[in-house]
This record gives sequence, C-alpha cells and structure tokens, in this order.
Amino acid sequence: MRLAFLGTPDFAVAALAAIVEAGHEVACVYSQPPAPRGRGHELKPSPVHAFAEARGIPVRTPASMRDPAEIEAFAALGLDAAVVVAFGQILPAAVLDAPRLGSYNVHASLLPRWRGAAPIQRAIMAGDKVTGVQVMRMTEGLDEGPVLSTATVRIDAQETAGTLHDRLAAAGADLIVRTLADIAAGTAVATPQAEEGVTYAKKISPKFSRLDWTKPGPVLDCKIRGLSPFPGAWFELPTEKGPVRVKALLSAFEDVDGAPGVSLDDRLLIGTGEGAVRLLRVQREGKGPQDAEAFLRGNPVPAGTKLP
Repeated sequence: MRLAFLGTPDFAVAALAAIVEAGHEVACVYSQPPAPRGRGHELKPSPVHAFAEARGIPVRTPASMRDPAEIEAFAALGLDAAVVVAFGQILPAAVLDAPRLGSYNVHASLLPRWRGAAPIQRAIMAGDKVTGVQVMRMTEGLDEGPVLSTATVRIDAQETAGTLHDRLAAAGADLIVRTLADIAAGTAVATPQAEEGVTYAKKISPKFSRLDWTKPGPVLDCKIRGLSPFPGAWFELPTEKGPVRVKALLSAFEDVDGAPGVSLDDRLLIGTGEGAVRLLRVQREGKGPQDAEAFLRGNPVPAGTKLP
C-alpha cells in the first residue's frame, strides 16, 4: 500500500523499519521538528526523522498538523492508509480521514486501559502483570478508536520501562505489518473498545520522580522500575560534602521490617512504610549507571544510614 508514517521517538522506529521491510511504499514520513539535544543543545532530528532520511524517504516536520497548508499537502499524497506511532500531536479529522482506508495507531497498552502519553511507565507503576500493544483505527478522541489487533505481553518482576519499551516496540512492529496485510485484503475487523476500565496514562512530571520512603515498598519498587531509565526515580544520599542526588534504576521488594528511609544493611536495602526495597542498580548525579555492588565500593552506605 501507499502509506504515510507519523512518528517521533525510538519506539516508532521499529514499526517504520518493519513497514519498509514489508515492501509498502512510504510516500512521506512526518515527525516532530528537530529539537535541542545533548550538552551542546544542537538541533537534531528525531529518531524517526533520522531513520527515514537515511533511507531516502521524504520527511516533513510541521509544527502543527492543523495548519491548512499541511492538511492540503497530506491529502495530496493520495494515500491508501496512514500509520501513527507516538507522533506527539493530536490529529484533526481532516488528516485522519484523508487516506482511502483510514489512519491507524500502534498503542502500547491493552485499551481502554492506559490511554494517553505514558502507557508503558504507568502499567509498571500500577503493578500490572500484563500489558500489550494494539492497532486501532484512529478517531478524534484520545486513543478511543476501535481495535483491529492485539499482542499481549507479560510484565516480569524485574521489568523496567526501558526493557518493556523494547519488547513492546518489537511486538508492535510485527503487529502493524500483519494488520496492514489484513486491511489491504479487506479482512481486518475493528472492535469497539469496552466502556468499562478506562484509565489515562498521564505524562510523567519531574516533580513526581522523587522517592518518598514512607510509601509502601511494593509501590516504591514499581515506581522505581516504571521510571527507569527515564526520568529516573531519585533520592538524596548524605555524604561528607552534603547530599547528592542518586537515581534508583532497578529494585526488588523484600518483606522485612525497618524504619522508612533507613538502610537496613550495607547493601542498599532501604526500609519503607511497608517492607523494604533492595536497590540493585543506581546512578549518582553526574556519573553513569552502576550495579549496587560497584556503586557501594565508591559510595558506602552502612546500615543505619538515614535517607531524607
């Protein structure tokens, strides 16, 4: 089919690569405009933009898809369908309805649970045991369209947002290729979403990332893994030169008693409002990620250390 692909982050690259590999004609790729990245704050293209450009696919980076000129240019592409994966803009009906067979979104949750911007992080933070990826036909409502296909993915006990992101991206890439084949053949069936069980995956606010050790251990464990590697749940570690910020990147809950925020041994077992959390991987501010054992060689945290 003749397609347009609208996507921005790494998560979307896998789907675009699979669509190209499957032999579809990608007439144009749409992505968010280049943004300042890295220490030099240079303007750099998004991962999807860079991937498409390297393969000679035309790229457009409109500030808004509601611009009448952009809508006209999109309609002029003469598309069979459009595929949207984490594009980053709300698309108007004039864009969604322009392709002959409609516009389709790859979404990283089992809808209607976790509609919105951060479904991967929110699923882990909520303690969900299962999530997945779905292809839906897009409507103007936020992730409200009927679902055409589903791939279910189990969330492991040591799952982080980073590892789940990669697994769901791969599953989504496979799913969109199979679903496009069904759409082309006229055999795809769109099933309306359930009206019950709707939840919203709000964007993660930086102020939400600090750890409160008075919260229950299972909640903190899920929060740590759900925010890893980005933006990273963090706490302050007291040192001789003053407190330093440390990100907790991997953890495990342990059912032992201890005062909240107090180190219960010399190996980063921290008491909480319920049980304790074992920190397995951390990152001191200005340093790279380290396993707990390596971190403790340069930053000892003896039993009895009180974390703010």
